[in-house]
Amino acid sequence: MSTRIAFLKGHGTENDFVIVPDPDNALDLPAATVAALCDRRAGLGGDGVLHVVRSAAHPEAREMAAEAEWFMDYRNSDGSIAEMCGNGVRVFARYLQHAGLVTEGDLTVATRGGVKRVHLAKDGDITVGMGRALLPEGEVEVSVGERTWPARHVDMGNPHAVAFVADLDHAGDLLSPPPFRPAAAYPHGVNVEFVADRGPRHVAMRVHERGSGETRSCGTGACAVAVAAARRDGADPALTGLPATYTVEVPGGTLVITERPDGEIEMTGPAVIVAEGELDPEWLEGVGD
Repeated sequence: MSTRIAFLKGHGTENDFVIVPDPDNALDLPAATVAALCDRRAGLGGDGVLHVVRSAAHPEAREMAAEAEWFMDYRNSDGSIAEMCGNGVRVFARYLQHAGLVTEGDLTVATRGGVKRVHLAKDGDITVGMGRALLPEGEVEVSVGERTWPARHVDMGNPHAVAFVADLDHAGDLLSPPPFRPAAAYPHGVNVEFVADRGPRHVAMRVHERGSGETRSCGTGACAVAVAAARRDGADPALTGLPATYTVEVPGGTLVITERPDGEIEMTGPAVIVAEGELDPEWLEGVGD
């Protein structure tokens, strides 16, 4: 790979990403290259890569091109492909604004989890329509060491297991995926959230993201946590006709999650571009050697 590649670095509540603009989908980004980019010692460092492609230029997004000009081709830090990333969508939208491709107001972004509606507010926060949560039936448990907790299975376009704990330290170091059962509940792995109460409709969480390890924030995870907390607290907007809003503290900041009576979940939080530059071709040539 001798082509020079431009990059940017950004984060949303410290969930950080390497952004690779590639409107025409001309770049080959194999898993080894993505993992090297995300390496925090030998690369740029990040929880994932946001590959910025026009929907019409990507085979997985062409059917969405009429609704959304841009496709977020998201990769986890280990190089694996992911359906969606809520914080990533906010940073993706911030990049489009930074590059002069969109302005304040409403836009749409294509993802493997469908088309997401985004609003860039004048105050700098970005709100993303995250879609509806699915709550599959069946009991799930997650474990850390000798502790085991029941967990709520929440699907936000990607799978989550939400466990309420007395102390977030009980989650351990989260370097490896917390064991879960039954194994059949998550045949492709799962994002695991550990949640502690901080006040009325106010919780704090830590997360192990499938394919990335513990991250400073997880947007889909925060949405899953808010839905699980609402159901635990007896709140179901579809039944009450009233929106349910939760403040969710993550290690990297704060997100505000609202579930509307129609089932749509909205996530609001910051997104920041911190740097931009160009990858060294010689370094890229050596990736995988």
